[in-house]
Amino acid sequence: MAEPIRFDDSAAYEQSIGTWSRLTGDAFLAWLAPASGQRWLDVGCGTGAFSARIVHQCAPAEVQGLDLSVGHVTYAHHRLPAGPAHFLCGDVLALPYHDAVFDLAVMALVLFFLADPAKGLAEMQRVVRPGGVVASYAWDVLGGGFPADPVLVEMRAMGLTPPQPPHVSAAGLRESTAFWAAAGLQDIATHVLTIEHTFANFAVFWATCLLTPGLGPTIKAMEPGQAATLQAGVRARLAAHVDRALTCPARVNAIKGWVPG
Repeated sequence: MAEPIRFDDSAAYEQSIGTWSRLTGDAFLAWLAPASGQRWLDVGCGTGAFSARIVHQCAPAEVQGLDLSVGHVTYAHHRLPAGPAHFLCGDVLALPYHDAVFDLAVMALVLFFLADPAKGLAEMQRVVRPGGVVASYAWDVLGGGFPADPVLVEMRAMGLTPPQPPHVSAAGLRESTAFWAAAGLQDIATHVLTIEHTFANFAVFWATCLLTPGLGPTIKAMEPGQAATLQAGVRARLAAHVDRALTCPARVNAIKGWVPG
């Protein structure tokens, strides 16, 4: 059985996924188009990257962020030490909040990591008031939308099995729509968000991949020759010049629905 993807190193996560999180968060909030003055729950808030986008762009009355990682929650506290955001360590599948206390519950790049996505969605719906919004977005891993997808493709070409979230299919629009519909959420809408990030050169891109949860430890555990072959193959696949900037695309699938009543 493959080792689970761990998110223990907040600094490494920020260096590898942090910029992507901000870019996807901005695109998602533009699509969500929320009103100001609302009470938000950021489920699986991680280092607080998405919570910060909510605070800076949406003029919320309150943002509650929850994550299993004590390190991430501490990092989020330092990121937003004052203002409407507050962070708590807790279980996404058993949210420590009363019913119907939030206007929106959002889950950024998390749904496919849950042991039970349907239960996680049910908990989000429980804590949102009637007429409120439950929304999520996740990397389109199966469709090639993960930021380090060229590495995953090259690994498969070498006969290797890349690490992936336990419920990777939950990120697909068809699958997530089925979850939202089964939960009884109404007026369900989906959207595909495409973004780009430019690295100074291939070396910076590769260093970022080595810090990515799941992927980085997998590469570092390889024999040196195998890792070098992978690196060379990815560079050739990207046609990356050693001294030139490298622009990489990524894609997420977004979904939202309204709580009945």
